[in-house]
Amino acid sequence: MSQHAKRPRLACEITPDGVIAARASEKMSRVEVFTNRRLGPGVLAPGLSNPNVLDRKSLRTAVSGALAAVSGKARDVIVIVPDVAIRVLLLDFESLPAKPDEAEPIIRFRLKKSLPFDVEQAVLSYEITRGNGVVRVVAAISPRSIIEEYEAAFRDLGYAPGAVLPSSLAALGLLDGDRPTLMLKVDATNITITAAEHQELRLIRTLDNPHGADVSAAELAEAVLPSIVFFEDTFGAKIEKIYIGGIAPLQEVGPLLHEHTGAHVQELSPELSPEQNLSGENIRASAMAGIVGALLG
Repeated sequence: MSQHAKRPRLACEITPDGVIAARASEKMSRVEVFTNRRLGPGVLAPGLSNPNVLDRKSLRTAVSGALAAVSGKARDVIVIVPDVAIRVLLLDFESLPAKPDEAEPIIRFRLKKSLPFDVEQAVLSYEITRGNGVVRVVAAISPRSIIEEYEAAFRDLGYAPGAVLPSSLAALGLLDGDRPTLMLKVDATNITITAAEHQELRLIRTLDNPHGADVSAAELAEAVLPSIVFFEDTFGAKIEKIYIGGIAPLQEVGPLLHEHTGAHVQELSPELSPEQNLSGENIRASAMAGIVGALLG
């Protein structure tokens, strides 16, 4: 979860189903090309408590194939991993030291109360905003061994992982985020809900998806509505836009969420053309949200 000063032109997202890689233009204004490679069952088991990469050879083969198709001479890459592999927490403080080496131990101490792993040995990245007498921290943290598992798949192939991001945080780069906006990202194992306002992350929750790929619109609405109520009660603002990505059935859940909230609901899908797709198969637009958000957001 470290970061170079200059944003890499390559991004690669690892999911339990496959690997997607893309390259941005020299001016970082658009995606030039992208591709994917599928992963078989049992290669990846994302989470915070156990090894995530169960089949190192298969993962490296997929990463190698995807990146070789798009990388050119570039070697720095943004790595995007499943949301459940990195815990993101929002913390409020009355004050924090300005120096990072003084602020970080305080943030780690606060995180100890809510995490099931050794915070002192974990990889931590954070962003601080100050205003109205409150210091807000967005903290992303994961056991070092898990981050190293993902990074190793790139380092072993001669690539340099310049940043490691959870998928939903990467996808936030697509959103305007000025007006109250909510993003719902669904996969076969998890439901991630994020909300932003005034360009600041206000809420992030990753829930289990016990219904898998068969999750219904009603089940998704039931999962997301408590977060919407919490946001509106806490920040005194109504959600105006809802973006839906992943396997969520947009045609069914969209009208349901609009009915409950009055918000405008649309797919979380960056604009890409078939000519940019080198894979030879259709890649769902919303599956590209993390990649495009990380490269261009």
